[in-house]
Amino acid sequence: MSARIDYLVIAARSLDEGVQWCEATFGVAPGPGGEHPLMGTHNRLLKIASAGFPRAYLEIIAIDPGRRPARPAAFLRWFDLDDPSLQAALARNGPQLVHVVAEVPDTGAAVQALARQRIDRGRVLEASRDTPAGRLDWRITVRDDGQRLFYGALPTLIEWGAVHPADGMADAGIQLRSLALSHPRAEDLATAIHAVGLAGIPVNAGAPNLRAVFDTPRGTVTLDSKGI
Repeated sequence: MSARIDYLVIAARSLDEGVQWCEATFGVAPGPGGEHPLMGTHNRLLKIASAGFPRAYLEIIAIDPGRRPARPAAFLRWFDLDDPSLQAALARNGPQLVHVVAEVPDTGAAVQALARQRIDRGRVLEASRDTPAGRLDWRITVRDDGQRLFYGALPTLIEWGAVHPADGMADAGIQLRSLALSHPRAEDLATAIHAVGLAGIPVNAGAPNLRAVFDTPRGTVTLDSKGI
Protein backbone atom coordinates (compact mmCIF):
# COMPACT_ATOMS: atom_id res chain seq x y z
CA MET A 1 0.00 0.00 0.00
CA SER A 2 1.16 3.53 -0.73
CA ALA A 3 -0.16 6.95 0.22
CA ARG A 4 0.76 10.57 -0.34
CA ILE A 5 -0.26 13.93 1.02
CA ASP A 6 -3.31 15.14 -0.87
CA TYR A 7 -4.41 18.34 0.87
CA LEU A 8 -4.15 20.42 4.01
CA VAL A 9 -7.30 21.60 5.75
CA ILE A 10 -7.76 25.19 6.91
CA ALA A 11 -10.90 25.54 9.02
CA ALA A 12 -12.68 28.90 9.18
CA ARG A 13 -15.80 30.25 10.87
CA SER A 14 -17.02 31.47 7.49
CA LEU A 15 -15.77 31.13 3.95
CA ASP A 16 -15.39 34.91 3.71
CA GLU A 17 -13.05 34.85 6.73
CA GLY A 18 -11.10 32.03 5.12
CA VAL A 19 -10.67 33.96 1.87
CA GLN A 20 -9.49 37.06 3.77
CA TRP A 21 -7.05 34.92 5.75
CA CYS A 22 -5.63 33.42 2.54
CA GLU A 23 -5.12 36.84 0.96
CA ALA A 24 -3.44 38.18 4.12
CA THR A 25 -1.25 35.08 4.60
CA PHE A 26 -0.18 34.25 1.03
CA GLY A 27 -0.99 37.42 -0.85
CA VAL A 28 -3.35 35.62 -3.24
CA ALA A 29 -7.03 34.77 -3.27
CA PRO A 30 -7.95 31.07 -3.27
CA GLY A 31 -9.46 29.56 -6.37
CA PRO A 32 -13.01 28.30 -6.68
CA GLY A 33 -14.26 25.35 -4.67
CA GLY A 34 -17.65 23.81 -4.17
CA GLU A 35 -20.41 22.72 -1.80
CA HIS A 36 -20.78 19.51 0.21
CA PRO A 37 -24.52 18.89 0.70
CA LEU A 38 -23.89 15.75 2.76
CA MET A 39 -21.92 17.71 5.37
CA GLY A 40 -23.43 21.19 5.01
CA THR A 41 -20.03 22.72 4.27
CA HIS A 42 -18.39 24.61 1.41
CA ASN A 43 -14.81 25.38 0.44
CA ARG A 44 -12.28 27.27 -1.63
CA LEU A 45 -9.09 25.66 -2.95
CA LEU A 46 -5.50 26.73 -3.56
CA LYS A 47 -2.83 24.75 -5.41
CA ILE A 48 0.35 24.20 -3.32
CA ALA A 49 1.96 21.43 -5.38
CA SER A 50 5.73 20.99 -5.35
CA ALA A 51 8.28 18.34 -6.28
CA GLY A 52 7.86 16.69 -2.89
CA PHE A 53 4.07 17.01 -2.90
CA PRO A 54 3.14 16.80 -6.59
CA ARG A 55 -0.66 17.11 -6.40
CA ALA A 56 -1.07 18.90 -3.08
CA TYR A 57 -3.57 21.68 -2.50
CA LEU A 58 -5.00 23.70 0.36
CA GLU A 59 -8.67 23.47 1.30
CA ILE A 60 -10.28 26.38 3.13
CA ILE A 61 -13.50 24.97 4.57
CA ALA A 62 -16.37 26.33 6.63
CA ILE A 63 -19.86 25.38 7.68
CA ASP A 64 -22.35 26.65 5.12
CA PRO A 65 -24.93 28.65 7.09
CA GLY A 66 -27.49 28.29 4.33
CA ARG A 67 -27.45 24.50 4.15
CA ARG A 68 -28.38 21.76 6.60
CA PRO A 69 -26.34 18.55 6.28
CA ALA A 70 -28.05 15.78 4.38
CA ARG A 71 -26.33 13.41 6.78
CA PRO A 72 -28.47 12.21 9.73
CA ALA A 73 -28.46 14.67 12.63
CA ALA A 74 -26.80 12.13 14.94
CA PHE A 75 -23.67 12.24 12.76
CA LEU A 76 -21.30 15.19 13.05
CA ARG A 77 -19.53 17.06 10.27
CA TRP A 78 -16.06 16.04 9.14
CA PHE A 79 -12.82 17.55 10.48
CA ASP A 80 -14.34 18.33 13.94
CA LEU A 81 -16.15 21.36 12.50
CA ASP A 82 -18.99 20.85 15.00
CA ASP A 83 -16.61 20.60 17.98
CA PRO A 84 -17.19 23.50 20.42
CA SER A 85 -13.49 23.81 21.31
CA LEU A 86 -12.50 24.07 17.65
CA GLN A 87 -15.25 26.59 16.98
CA ALA A 88 -14.09 28.65 19.98
CA ALA A 89 -10.50 28.60 18.72
CA LEU A 90 -11.58 29.79 15.27
CA ALA A 91 -13.63 32.58 16.83
CA ARG A 92 -10.67 33.60 18.99
CA ASN A 93 -7.79 33.26 16.54
CA GLY A 94 -9.27 33.16 13.06
CA PRO A 95 -8.80 30.47 10.37
CA GLN A 96 -6.43 27.70 11.34
CA LEU A 97 -4.53 24.73 9.94
CA VAL A 98 -6.33 21.77 11.52
CA HIS A 99 -5.81 18.61 9.50
CA VAL A 100 -4.18 16.73 6.64
CA VAL A 101 -5.73 14.35 4.11
CA ALA A 102 -3.78 11.53 2.43
CA GLU A 103 -4.61 9.97 -0.92
CA VAL A 104 -4.62 6.16 -0.99
CA PRO A 105 -5.34 3.75 -3.85
CA ASP A 106 -7.86 1.74 -1.79
CA THR A 107 -9.67 3.38 1.13
CA GLY A 108 -11.20 0.10 2.25
CA ALA A 109 -7.80 -1.58 2.55
CA ALA A 110 -6.33 1.45 4.31
CA VAL A 111 -9.18 1.50 6.85
CA GLN A 112 -8.57 -2.19 7.53
CA ALA A 113 -4.86 -1.53 7.99
CA LEU A 114 -5.66 1.06 10.66
CA ALA A 115 -8.22 -1.24 12.26
CA ARG A 116 -5.42 -3.74 12.80
CA GLN A 117 -3.73 -0.97 14.83
CA ARG A 118 -6.99 -0.61 16.79
CA ILE A 119 -7.75 2.72 15.16
CA ASP A 120 -11.25 3.46 13.87
CA ARG A 121 -10.73 5.86 10.95
CA GLY A 122 -14.47 5.89 10.22
CA ARG A 123 -16.85 4.95 7.44
CA VAL A 124 -15.90 5.20 3.78
CA LEU A 125 -18.35 7.64 2.19
CA GLU A 126 -18.84 8.24 -1.53
CA ALA A 127 -19.18 11.78 -2.86
CA SER A 128 -19.04 13.67 -6.15
CA ARG A 129 -19.45 17.12 -7.70
CA ASP A 130 -19.13 18.64 -11.17
CA THR A 131 -16.32 21.07 -12.00
CA PRO A 132 -15.14 22.81 -15.20
CA ALA A 133 -12.33 20.23 -15.37
CA GLY A 134 -14.75 17.32 -15.15
CA ARG A 135 -16.74 15.37 -12.62
CA LEU A 136 -14.99 14.72 -9.33
CA ASP A 137 -15.71 11.39 -7.68
CA TRP A 138 -14.11 10.37 -4.44
CA ARG A 139 -14.32 8.05 -1.45
CA ILE A 140 -13.36 9.51 1.92
CA THR A 141 -13.19 8.29 5.51
CA VAL A 142 -15.40 10.11 8.00
CA ARG A 143 -16.15 9.06 11.56
CA ASP A 144 -19.72 9.35 12.81
CA ASP A 145 -18.46 11.67 15.57
CA GLY A 146 -16.50 13.78 13.05
CA GLN A 147 -13.24 13.41 14.96
CA ARG A 148 -9.92 13.93 13.19
CA LEU A 149 -7.88 11.83 15.70
CA PHE A 150 -4.40 12.63 17.07
CA TYR A 151 -5.32 16.34 17.11
CA GLY A 152 -5.61 16.24 13.34
CA ALA A 153 -2.21 14.64 12.75
CA LEU A 154 -3.58 11.25 11.64
CA PRO A 155 -4.70 11.84 8.06
CA THR A 156 -8.19 11.37 6.80
CA LEU A 157 -8.00 9.00 3.83
CA ILE A 158 -9.30 9.79 0.36
CA GLU A 159 -9.47 7.82 -2.90
CA TRP A 160 -10.04 9.81 -6.07
CA GLY A 161 -11.71 8.71 -9.27
CA ALA A 162 -10.47 9.54 -12.76
CA VAL A 163 -10.20 13.30 -12.14
CA HIS A 164 -8.15 14.95 -9.40
CA PRO A 165 -9.08 18.51 -8.32
CA ALA A 166 -5.50 19.76 -8.63
CA ASP A 167 -5.57 18.95 -12.36
CA GLY A 168 -7.76 21.98 -12.99
CA MET A 169 -6.22 24.42 -10.53
CA ALA A 170 -4.25 27.46 -11.59
CA ASP A 171 -0.68 27.82 -10.37
CA ALA A 172 -0.71 30.40 -7.57
CA GLY A 173 3.08 30.52 -7.13
CA ILE A 174 2.86 28.76 -3.74
CA GLN A 175 4.59 25.47 -2.99
CA LEU A 176 4.44 23.21 0.05
CA ARG A 177 8.07 22.79 1.08
CA SER A 178 7.64 20.49 4.09
CA LEU A 179 5.14 18.97 6.49
CA ALA A 180 6.02 17.65 9.94
CA LEU A 181 3.87 16.16 12.70
CA SER A 182 4.33 15.99 16.45
CA HIS A 183 2.30 14.27 19.16
CA PRO A 184 2.90 12.87 22.67
CA ARG A 185 2.14 9.40 21.28
CA ALA A 186 4.55 9.81 18.40
CA GLU A 187 5.31 6.09 18.10
CA ASP A 188 1.62 5.19 17.77
CA LEU A 189 1.10 7.95 15.22
CA ALA A 190 4.14 6.89 13.19
CA THR A 191 2.97 3.25 13.21
CA ALA A 192 -0.48 4.27 11.95
CA ILE A 193 0.95 6.44 9.19
CA HIS A 194 3.27 3.63 8.13
CA ALA A 195 0.33 1.21 8.09
CA VAL A 196 -1.39 3.18 5.32
CA GLY A 197 1.85 3.57 3.36
CA LEU A 198 2.57 7.24 4.00
CA ALA A 199 6.33 7.82 3.99
CA GLY A 200 8.68 10.78 4.26
CA ILE A 201 6.65 12.75 6.81
CA PRO A 202 8.60 13.37 10.06
CA VAL A 203 6.77 12.41 13.24
CA ASN A 204 8.26 13.80 16.46
CA ALA A 205 7.43 13.39 20.14
CA GLY A 206 6.07 16.57 21.68
CA ALA A 207 3.00 18.75 21.96
CA PRO A 208 0.37 18.06 19.29
CA ASN A 209 1.13 20.05 16.14
CA LEU A 210 1.10 20.05 12.37
CA ARG A 211 3.72 22.32 10.84
CA ALA A 212 3.53 23.19 7.15
CA VAL A 213 6.19 25.35 5.50
CA PHE A 214 5.50 27.06 2.16
CA ASP A 215 7.54 28.92 -0.43
CA THR A 216 5.51 31.92 -1.57
CA PRO A 217 6.01 35.18 -3.49
CA ARG A 218 6.22 36.79 -0.05
CA GLY A 219 8.94 34.41 1.12
CA THR A 220 8.66 31.54 3.59
CA VAL A 221 5.31 31.09 5.34
CA THR A 222 4.93 28.66 8.24
CA LEU A 223 1.60 27.40 9.58
CA ASP A 224 1.16 25.53 12.87
CA SER A 225 -1.98 23.79 14.11
CA LYS A 226 -0.92 24.39 17.75
CA GLY A 227 -2.77 21.42 19.13
CA ILE A 228 -6.25 22.48 18.08
